Amino acid sequence: MPPDGAALAVAFAGVLRGTGVDVPVGSVVAFSEALAATGVANRDHVYWAGRATLVHRPEDAPAYDAAFAAFWERRPQTLALGSRPEPVRVTLAIDDALGDDAGSGSEPEPAGPTLTVRYSPAEVLRHKDFAAYSPGELAEARRLMADLRLGGALRRSRRRRPARRGAHGRPDLRRTLRRALRAGGEPVRPSRSAPGERARRVVLLVDISGSMEPYARALLRFAHAAVVGRTRVEVFTLGTRLTRLTRELSSRDPDAALAAAGAAATDWSGGTRLGEALRRFNDEWGVRGMARGAVVVILSDGWDRGEPEHLAEQMRRLARVAHRVVWVNPLKASPGYQPLARGMAAALPYVDDFVEGHSLDSLERLARVIARSRRYPHGA
Repeated sequence: MPPDGAALAVAFAGVLRGTGVDVPVGSVVAFSEALAATGVANRDHVYWAGRATLVHRPEDAPAYDAAFAAFWERRPQTLALGSRPEPVRVTLAIDDALGDDAGSGSEPEPAGPTLTVRYSPAEVLRHKDFAAYSPGELAEARRLMADLRLGGALRRSRRRRPARRGAHGRPDLRRTLRRALRAGGEPVRPSRSAPGERARRVVLLVDISGSMEPYARALLRFAHAAVVGRTRVEVFTLGTRLTRLTRELSSRDPDAALAAAGAAATDWSGGTRLGEALRRFNDEWGVRGMARGAVVVILSDGWDRGEPEHLAEQMRRLARVAHRVVWVNPLKASPGYQPLARGMAAALPYVDDFVEGHSLDSLERLARVIARSRRYPHGA
């Protein structure tokens, strides 16, 4: 390539821009490098080097051919000079509770193309740590939690249901006879039945100790959404004592429900005795039947004032009767987190799922973890 080959590439790009073709700087650099590889002696090489690097739309090909003939072949051409591309105006649209009319006003519509970049405060809140919320953001997060749906895992029921056509199952004599009576006494198609399904109970144990203060109120709002969103959900708080809050959280008014829960849980922001609270849950509720075959979710940072051996023993008892034990730790999202707290380290061997719980997004993932399950383990 001659020494002025790069200058020729830049000059030709200028001619091409004059016809209205959009030629980015990167394309000019690519064209210059292509000429360095092919040289300018061969007309076809130069033509296709420019066509491949400078033309990005089929409708720009005629303008390229005319510019190429005028610049490289010195043939007289009537070039249709194009206007400069219209500048694109970038606007910021904010998605909020005001709806589509939030940004309407007396400002006139801009001329020319407009690129709208949308910003959603709700999307920012989904990934923000609860501990960094302002009071207004916490109120908005509570409103967004109303849309959470906690679907529990399914288990086999003793009640039977009609089996789908072609499916294996037990012969259903009653249904077969009823069909035969409608068909004049002929059993045209035998019916079968299969075991039905029912949702497993979900038990939420929420730590409301002082170390969980930045997260406890948001997690309790999650528990309220779970109670009013479906049946077979039980909620307890863990602190210096065990408190059952299922009845208090059954109100559909979130403010009334949380106020009643705060009045019932007198050990709010106190110490932590996870092992003793779990012992009482196992003795009075869990082992007796509430935790049997259920998905038990413990929402705690794992800090415990008691002996870790005591907590490990109670977790062992709980794991023996529960279908699955899920531990939700808001601190797990911290960079470099390790479960080194004595209570967390003692409980972890008996936990099936160890997940985060510091944001709306993590609670949505938690809902999916609770719903995910093996269908019928151990023939349950």
